[in-house]
Amino acid sequence: MSREDFDYSSILIQDIMTRVLITVNSTTTALQIAKMMDQAGVGAIFVKENDHPVGVVTDRDFAIKIAANNLPFDTPAEKIMSSPLVTINHNELISAAAERMTGKKIRKLAVTENGKIVGVVTATDLVTQLAK
Repeated sequence: MSREDFDYSSILIQDIMTRVLITVNSTTTALQIAKMMDQAGVGAIFVKENDHPVGVVTDRDFAIKIAANNLPFDTPAEKIMSSPLVTINHNELISAAAERMTGKKIRKLAVTENGKIVGVVTATDLVTQLAK
């Protein structure tokens, strides 16, 4: 089977998503989040309030919201997070993720299963899958 014969539209989110999640509360500081991202080697950390996901802080949020606006490193997550959280169900096709990311102009989607966040899928995940 050649690469051209492979149907990328049949691949599910759950097949390419990352299951490792880091969550913080809305008062966690930008500096604490940056250290967590560095240590875990991730580009997104989810923000929860009352055990309910309300947003995400991404590496891009640091560039646009912290650096570009010269905000202090003790700025809480609630001030820099992207919200509302954009999600996709684990059993949707990767083409749906690509469409949602493109439509919302974002690079990361929280993956849900039965209403709970179980992972994250990124634009890099999609590109990596296409390169196989």
